[in-house]
Amino acid sequence: MSAGYERMLAGLIESSHLRSVDDLPSLLAAHTPQAGFAHVLIYLVDLQQQVLRLLHGRHGETEGAPEEFSVERGLPGLAFQQVRTLSQHDENGETEYWWIPILNGTSRLGVLRVSTGGAPLDHTSARHLSSVVALLLTSMRGYSDTWARTVRTKEMNVAAEMQWRLIPPLTFASDRMTVSGVLEPAYEVGGDTFDYAIAGDVLHVAVFDAMGHDVSAGLTASLAMAACRNNRRQGASLAENSEDIEAVLIEEFGRAQRFVTAVMGDLDLRTGMFSWVNRGHPPPVLLRGGRWVTMLECLPAHPMGLDLGLSVTTCHEQLEPGDRLIFYTDGITEIRDASGREFGMHRFIDFVVRNNQSGLPVPETLRRLVQAVLVYHKGVLRDDATVVIVEWRGPDADRELENADWPIPRT
Repeated sequence: MSAGYERMLAGLIESSHLRSVDDLPSLLAAHTPQAGFAHVLIYLVDLQQQVLRLLHGRHGETEGAPEEFSVERGLPGLAFQQVRTLSQHDENGETEYWWIPILNGTSRLGVLRVSTGGAPLDHTSARHLSSVVALLLTSMRGYSDTWARTVRTKEMNVAAEMQWRLIPPLTFASDRMTVSGVLEPAYEVGGDTFDYAIAGDVLHVAVFDAMGHDVSAGLTASLAMAACRNNRRQGASLAENSEDIEAVLIEEFGRAQRFVTAVMGDLDLRTGMFSWVNRGHPPPVLLRGGRWVTMLECLPAHPMGLDLGLSVTTCHEQLEPGDRLIFYTDGITEIRDASGREFGMHRFIDFVVRNNQSGLPVPETLRRLVQAVLVYHKGVLRDDATVVIVEWRGPDADRELENADWPIPRT
């Protein structure tokens, strides 16, 4: 490790404590030349993962740079999609820029555009620079309107503002599993939301769908998710949790005034045992060996808030390494094209299966699914559409991870 490389990393970290997202371009301009990077720019992916947008600096560091790039076309988008470091050449065949994915763990934040002034790229230094930038962006974005404005391509309604502030990162992975989700319409989502969390060797995952598509639906879904988190952090079982959520909704809104459907589950990451309850929601789908195996049927109780007195059944399914669980709301399958044809369950699952067989990582599969849904519906959804995919790699996946190409950026 060179002294310049060490000075760059130390300088970025030490100078960041009293700075905001707006200052990152200036910090990069000040410190990255010490490690041989002539110029570094940050491009953040928008909420719908369609474009990569320039993070502007305060002092002209980004002047003259392109404002955005398509995720679907060109080297920047390809670097983002495939989580690969790619080189861009000028008309003389010389390397002009390097495009390097920005990853927070396995969550794709965007790409760096790096110029080395014609010198060879030190890939290790570049990867570590990208990691530090990701950590700084993640630590700063919670109090930054600049971040929010950069990743939005249009105005957002109030219900969506609530949901995006409450949900966890769209993607998280450990040695034994990956979980990734999407919410659409990104700027107008109302009653859909999802949640996940790790506690020791257990992954909790839940998908909620509140009645309606307005601020009231957003409030209902947000209250259900907050109650779910509160209950499970106090050790409630899945069935108890769903019953307590219903009690909170009734106390707040009255009996049968607002209701929420949900699937809530726990995955034991050591054994692969998945346990879940269904509160009037479409059942999860199990993919095994790259194909649709079954719907995880479980005797459903009534939607939370209706107070119909049905008992809550907890069901169990033993997963195998490599299995994927798909959770969704009916908005993803019931959307219709201009002629009235539904997107449908078979089209939905077939798309996931085909992309699963192509070896795409879970987040990229979901990104492409959402683009296909939007194209099918000409970019306008009349209902919320949410999908969450959980992949269990197995109890020995930690040893295999050392040799995995993804999610480590590739050259």
